[in-house]
Amino acid sequence: MTDAPVRHSRRGLIVPFLIVGLILAAWTVWWFVLARQVETRATAQLDTLRQAGWTIETAPLSVDGWPFRVRLDLGETRVVAPSGHGLETPRLIAEANAWAPLTWVAIAPDDLTLTRPDKGQVRIEGDGARMSLTGIDRPWPRFALELIRPTFVPVGEAEAFPISRAAHISLETKPGHGDQAVDVLFQMVDGRGRAGGPVDSVTDSGLLSARVELRMENAAGLRTPSDDGLMAGWSRTGGRFTHLRGILESGDDRALIESESLSAREDGRLDGRISLRADRPAAVVAGLAGRGGGAAKMAGSAGRDVALTLEFRDGRAWLGPFAVAPAPRLF
Repeated sequence: MTDAPVRHSRRGLIVPFLIVGLILAAWTVWWFVLARQVETRATAQLDTLRQAGWTIETAPLSVDGWPFRVRLDLGETRVVAPSGHGLETPRLIAEANAWAPLTWVAIAPDDLTLTRPDKGQVRIEGDGARMSLTGIDRPWPRFALELIRPTFVPVGEAEAFPISRAAHISLETKPGHGDQAVDVLFQMVDGRGRAGGPVDSVTDSGLLSARVELRMENAAGLRTPSDDGLMAGWSRTGGRFTHLRGILESGDDRALIESESLSAREDGRLDGRISLRADRPAAVVAGLAGRGGGAAKMAGSAGRDVALTLEFRDGRAWLGPFAVAPAPRLF
């Protein structure tokens, strides 16, 4: 008598597919809950800004990116602060990984247009702009902005931007000491100044690279609304820059800058001191003050690789007894 063939249960083949199906179903439910929260919170945040006096125009919000991303495509976007400063782009996309919804990246694949009160608009062209926010549930998330090969083109009769183009520009901020400070890092590679501007005047090659880091004290003041801009509100509540350190390079020339404290006057011009150690201090001063003059001669007589102190007071930049230029404006 022949034994009947053994029938193997197929239950073992079904179980893995069942587990995968349950995981996929649970993940899909999680994704749709997250997408709904993102859309609701984004809409609420935009409404809050509009009620505070901001002008914000976007396409109707939509969320996609299933299964691994949460993506907001805002379409053509225009944002104008109560101070009149604004930014617009033909398309803005913001996205986060579904498993890390507290880190967001925003991309503007097309040109940006920057609006400056009383100075007009500047079109920022290049290979795109990228912004990221990490830890959006914290009082001060980490922020990063990156411009790749940007060029700055005045629109119509607008005033030219201080920089006409650069190979790369980045700005990073992160929480500083405690909750009352924000650390800032600015970097620029091969920036070219506008014709006849200060950058063009102080560089033989016409190109300037910079790395500057500083701390913004009294960070809570950055949340203070102001009709003339974020920096103005911060400054009026006691905001100041501390721990400023920087390196400026142009060709073979190099300058180190340092300051313990800088603040702004009511008109936005800086007050404080900056120590400058430059290979050719005369070139730097001549660029600020115009070729020649007592300040440039004094710097030139000091030779090479010497330290100078620029003092900002009364709305002017001073080198010793000489007023070399208007003090830079913060707002």
